[in-house]
Amino acid sequence: MYHSKSYLKNVRVLLTRAVQDSVRIAYRAAFRAQVEKHHGRRIGNAYQQGCSGSYAAVGQQARCCSSGTERPVSWFSPGGEVHFPGAVAAPYTHKLVVEEAAKLLPIPAFRLLNNNGELVDGVDSKSVEEKVSGAVLRKIYDCMVALNVMDSILFSAQRQGRISFYLTSFCEEAAVVASAAALDNHDEVFAQYREQGVLLWRGYTYDDFCQQCCSTRKEPARGHQMPVHYGRKDMHFHTISSTLATQIPHAVGAAYALKLDGKGIAACYFGEGAASEGDFHAAMNFASTLDCPVLFICRNNGYAISTPATEQFRGDGIARRACGYGMDAIRCDGNDALAVYVATNYARDRIVATSRPMLLELLTYRGGHHSTSDDSSQYRSLEEIDYFMRYADPIARLGRFLNVSPAEEQAMRKRERTLVLDALSSAEQEEKEPPLDMFLDVYSSMPPHLIRQRESLRLSLERIEQAKANRASTSPK
Repeated sequence: MYHSKSYLKNVRVLLTRAVQDSVRIAYRAAFRAQVEKHHGRRIGNAYQQGCSGSYAAVGQQARCCSSGTERPVSWFSPGGEVHFPGAVAAPYTHKLVVEEAAKLLPIPAFRLLNNNGELVDGVDSKSVEEKVSGAVLRKIYDCMVALNVMDSILFSAQRQGRISFYLTSFCEEAAVVASAAALDNHDEVFAQYREQGVLLWRGYTYDDFCQQCCSTRKEPARGHQMPVHYGRKDMHFHTISSTLATQIPHAVGAAYALKLDGKGIAACYFGEGAASEGDFHAAMNFASTLDCPVLFICRNNGYAISTPATEQFRGDGIARRACGYGMDAIRCDGNDALAVYVATNYARDRIVATSRPMLLELLTYRGGHHSTSDDSSQYRSLEEIDYFMRYADPIARLGRFLNVSPAEEQAMRKRERTLVLDALSSAEQEEKEPPLDMFLDVYSSMPPHLIRQRESLRLSLERIEQAKANRASTSPK
């Protein structure tokens, strides 16, 4: 049977309206039941009939409904008050209230060990043993020492021209290693670039580190990444990016995917400098509104490269910001490995139980330069560095608590030093990727502009080799 286009168009319009009406009626009925349950009383038909732009009575209330769009239950109040959608929990007052930031008390930092490695007042050894075993603490200590030794050697290797770039974790070992110990090894980690301790805890070897820093063909990226830009899929450690704070929204996206799959959490490391980036704020808001199981771990070490915290922000550190996004937060002494472990473990359990994000701020100090490209003596005094390295050393603090003798520590350092030097020497002997291969592994099919660049590089390399050959043939024997 043939029908005109206008007829078919009218049929489509009528069907669309019928579907919309059915959906609207069903939605109103469900919403009405929800409201009645919330207020414990029935609502007259006047409300249902009034949802077309007119006023409708709800008990003794009067409210306006936009055409066909229902409002959240939180707008209703037994007292008849109107609550605006931007802040439905806000009470009303006849007083002009100014929320003065200067009068807010600082969030206290959770601590279990003092600087001398002794339990603080109010904490006994029995309660500590219930939260973490001595074996785990000793493993954390050993890993911190190993990290410190490796950092020292690879930093020196860069100064000697053996590798091109490096970042150390001096004085921040507890913040990284103890938090990694409290996570599940299957939790997805999104790191900044000072979290090599997480990988070390998860089984990344000295050979793995040195192969990556020497950019050899043996490492997974085959030298296509900058040194210290680690990544390991089987260890759930996402590849590091130089661009500051990009990993924070990535972690939120991964956490949302984990939520949909019903397994695990994501952990995201960053510094307080990254918390000044726009990506941080967008990620925090997404994580909170979407109820993402993600743990934000901020290493607040006081410096964003050369910018001190006093010039970065005026608020109470980073933890206070979480509350603005409706997110819970913990502030912790980041150089107290015991406290970091307990706080991270608690935060992770809470995230798993609630499927809500949390922010963990670890107060620490960057004992070394920002990187091998930096000279921190240009913006902070040597006296300041010496003070923190002397009195806030996380390795020494935990070592005193565990009664590790100086001789035992020195023997351990000597052993680890030999292992790192052997791994570095081995990596230096490994073959590197041919220069022309730098264009691979970016596109599945190489685009024309990269083909042209690759050919240009090939010709340049040929001219260089030809020039070397000519010099060799003309040089006196």
